[in-house]
Amino acid sequence: MILVAGSINMDLVARVPQIAAPGQTVLGHGFARHHGGKGANQAVAAARLGAAVAFVGALGRDAFGDELLAGLRAQGIDVGGVQRVEEPSGCALISVSDEGENAISVLPGANGFAPQPPPTWFADWLLLQLEIPLPTCLAWAQAAQQLGVRVMLNAAPMQSLPPALLRCVDTLVVNEGELTANVGQELNLNDALAHVASQGPRCVVVTLGARGCRVWFEGAVTQLDGHSVQVVDSTGAGDTFVGALAAGLDGGLLMPQALRRANAAAALSCTVAGARGGMPTAQAVALVLALQQNTLAPMR
Repeated sequence: MILVAGSINMDLVARVPQIAAPGQTVLGHGFARHHGGKGANQAVAAARLGAAVAFVGALGRDAFGDELLAGLRAQGIDVGGVQRVEEPSGCALISVSDEGENAISVLPGANGFAPQPPPTWFADWLLLQLEIPLPTCLAWAQAAQQLGVRVMLNAAPMQSLPPALLRCVDTLVVNEGELTANVGQELNLNDALAHVASQGPRCVVVTLGARGCRVWFEGAVTQLDGHSVQVVDSTGAGDTFVGALAAGLDGGLLMPQALRRANAAAALSCTVAGARGGMPTAQAVALVLALQQNTLAPMR
């Protein structure tokens, strides 16, 4: 089972010709509201791929909170660990360009009051992100380590990670900007992965968008190329990758197979609008993998 301790937001999405530059006003041509939050998105991605998932987080006592909680229940996710607080539910303001690029501003709200770990709890994997307070993430990671629960951390949004947190992490997933921020110096991609891995994680994955991902695992760096798809909306692709990777590992897949599945799931998620709109089922991912036999290639 996967326990996700993380954020849950209402995404307010504007479709625009291009992402506005500082000081620029852009006239949009569409608006939609979607359920989001990195933690909740990753929980949904894992659940759609067949994993048993429980979610821990905080929502306001407002209409958004009621709707978001019902949305998680509808995906078969255990929401017994969700607390309702007096702060408003979290929101994300998202602009999506006609090319599928996005710009996101997150208003944490109730997520700032995500609960601390209880004295006893059960999971095989703990999945964390950084949209809840860093001390809360650290408390959950340290509790998991003490209980023998493996920890996957998606270090997003970008910020520097304390060494105490990295020492608790089994699998770290970052994008290129997040990897650079945590290295703190100019290194090539392979050396940057090895540098972060030396601080504790058994596996470090850097996602590369359409170029796939690169992985440090068991002392070697490998590359997995991306899939060619028609991009409609890349919002949530990273969350899909992380949730799918957790689901694969929780389901007993070896790391190379779990990464291939996550890579395919992330590509599929870009073909439909909304952070969760394109999150695929296990059957859809299996079909893509059958058609495109991408494999991990060693980097020299």
